[in-house]
Amino acid sequence: MTLEVIKLLRTALVASVAWTAAAQAADCPRARALGTSRILGVDPAATPRVGLKSFPQTLPLGDHEVVLTFDDGPWPATTSRVLAVLAQECVRATFFLIGRNASAHPALVRRIAAEGHTIGHHSFAHPNLKYLKPAVAEAEIDKGIAADEMALHGAATTTPGTPFFRFPYFEGTPHLLDRLQSRGIAVFGADLWASDWQPMTPQAQLKLLTDRLKIAGKGIILLHDPKAQTAAMLPAFLRYLRDNHYRVVHLVPAPRGVGVARVP
Repeated sequence: MTLEVIKLLRTALVASVAWTAAAQAADCPRARALGTSRILGVDPAATPRVGLKSFPQTLPLGDHEVVLTFDDGPWPATTSRVLAVLAQECVRATFFLIGRNASAHPALVRRIAAEGHTIGHHSFAHPNLKYLKPAVAEAEIDKGIAADEMALHGAATTTPGTPFFRFPYFEGTPHLLDRLQSRGIAVFGADLWASDWQPMTPQAQLKLLTDRLKIAGKGIILLHDPKAQTAAMLPAFLRYLRDNHYRVVHLVPAPRGVGVARVP
């Protein structure tokens, strides 16, 4: 099989995944559900770093468009609750997994993917990579990717099926950013977050997040699926999005060389 044929097959596969997800969003059986508005394909070669909390640029979202992302899972007690809420509203999200948790709960990793969500990577044990030696930090990234891929596909490869990575604590280094870019892996920051690493009631978290969203108007939102307060807050937040005419955008890898591709 030639390299050109392999590239064509890869492009066709990614396009098929994107269109399948779009069809699932369109076919939501609940008329009042929030739903998933569109699919956004992201090519790390053209969009290597996104999220205004960390970088000068972010994804090309329209007004009142949001991307839901969840960090630090999977965690059975709460990730399952989050998945149930997303399914009820026919919403697709991106989960940045910790490899150690993925290794412990591979069936839950496969469930996340089977329900149409995108799986990104978030290191193996969630250390602050900024303070590790470069080789150690990159090994930690690779160990996390391999654990996620093993849980999902049964093969411990350091080449991610979905080339999306988020630094623990949003703390990286120029060297690590360059290494990830050279490997074709996009680095995700966020545009706003719920600060759900801080203890608070679900009601307080909802107000904090919606107040920030009113100011931002759109963006990549960071949440944490292992947090019970987030799982409890999520139904009300999705209702808020629906009632205030926000639209959810789902991220997938774009065919190589396409840049940022929109699937209506």
